[in-house]
Amino acid sequence: MIYFCYFIFGFLGVQFVVALVNAVFLQKFDKLSQKPTDLVSVLIPARNEEKNIATILNDLLQQTYQNIEILVFNDQSTDNTEKIVNEFSEKDKRIKLLNSNNLPLNWLGKNFACHSLSEIAVGKYFLFLDADVRIYNEIISETITFSKKYKLGLLSIFPKQIMHTFGEKICVPLMNYILLTLLPLILVRTTGFNSLSAANGQFMFMEAETYKKLLPHKTMKNKPVEDIEISRFYKKHKIKIACLSGKKDITCRMYQSYNEAINGFSKNVTSFFGNSFFVALLFWLITTFGFIPVLFFLNIEFFIAYFIVFVLIRFLVSYTSCQNIFENIFYSVIQQFVLGNIILQTIINKKNNKLIWKERNISF
Repeated sequence: MIYFCYFIFGFLGVQFVVALVNAVFLQKFDKLSQKPTDLVSVLIPARNEEKNIATILNDLLQQTYQNIEILVFNDQSTDNTEKIVNEFSEKDKRIKLLNSNNLPLNWLGKNFACHSLSEIAVGKYFLFLDADVRIYNEIISETITFSKKYKLGLLSIFPKQIMHTFGEKICVPLMNYILLTLLPLILVRTTGFNSLSAANGQFMFMEAETYKKLLPHKTMKNKPVEDIEISRFYKKHKIKIACLSGKKDITCRMYQSYNEAINGFSKNVTSFFGNSFFVALLFWLITTFGFIPVLFFLNIEFFIAYFIVFVLIRFLVSYTSCQNIFENIFYSVIQQFVLGNIILQTIINKKNNKLIWKERNISF
């Protein structure tokens, strides 16, 4: 049991080192010395997004970078999404709407939407944005410059997450906690290992020529977590990628309630663990209950050190994610039990082969 305690303590140490690396080597955009001029196709899949679509379109029109075309795929919306986009397109011809007639067999909605948009886009770069994202200042210009500097085929950014309700605050930070304690993001860009890959479908900036060769959304047409699969797919083909966090010029409010967050995260939480339910469950057990054997089988000094490192990890992850440090530390215990609920819900969904998302069933 003593050796098991050392293992638990060692795993906590690994989490701390990874979180520290992500905080210290936080990848930043350079100041723009010369603004790029390339045409960027901004591609937005939208299904029942009447609450968000006008906001993101306004954000794009207010960007300092104006050499863009904005293509919105209306994925059989039953609300006013189509009407709102048409109103914008009448005022600005750079905005175009593409309506879906049906969802082909073996395709998931978002993947089909992104692929369909790519077929009519003409930009040198494709920027895939979710409708609930907000962008500010010179994020597009900076993204182009960063991608050119490192010769990237794919650049993805984890937005700063906006959380208002208690349910959001005990759920949403978990994804950043898992990612930033298991994966040094700097290695996504600097190494060629497929396992060191990450991406966020909320913001994916891709070189159009490479995209058209690989057709990643078509290749991953039935993958619920297409963003991470695409990042690994790109690395497998020796295409350089990068994944960033801590950018305040891009925000997103993913979910607006506890149940909505549980349902959303249950479709992708295992992707952080190589799609292994066992590894995900083991991670939860160790990070949630690991303090118990440390308390009973090691000296009190180890337990105190364990507690200090636990808090420091939450501090570092919150800093790197641009999240409220105090709230994440305060809610950390509750968040751990919520993570267990998410994993449990994922197992149930897998067993039933059913998850309703955007009023459609997503098969596992």
